Amino acid sequence: MSFFISDAMAQAASGGGAAGQPGLEGLILPIGLIVLLYFLMIRPQMKRQKEHKKLVEALAKGDEVQTEGGMMGKIVDIGDNFVKLEVAEGTVITLRRQSIVAVMPKGTLKEL
Repeated sequence: MSFFISDAMAQAASGGGAAGQPGLEGLILPIGLIVLLYFLMIRPQMKRQKEHKKLVEALAKGDEVQTEGGMMGKIVDIGDNFVKLEVAEGTVITLRRQSIVAVMPKGTLKEL
């Protein structure tokens, strides 16, 4: 008796046919996990990316927006990649368009 080799490995598979070859049953679990991963992680992320892209493309001058950092302001100038945002009276900052997270309803900045 060897301590490194199991006695069960020496036994041959009983029955004829495709011994040792996994059938469809062996593929069900990996395929099921891939499908589950797609529906729980990949698909929702792609949907969020598509919605954010539509939001960024629809930006217009005068919109009140919120950035990733939580800063809120009004768009005073808009370019292809950058936006000039007025965060206070006479204070204008330049941001990337992609850093805008949400468009706020009109009049939100007056409440603050």
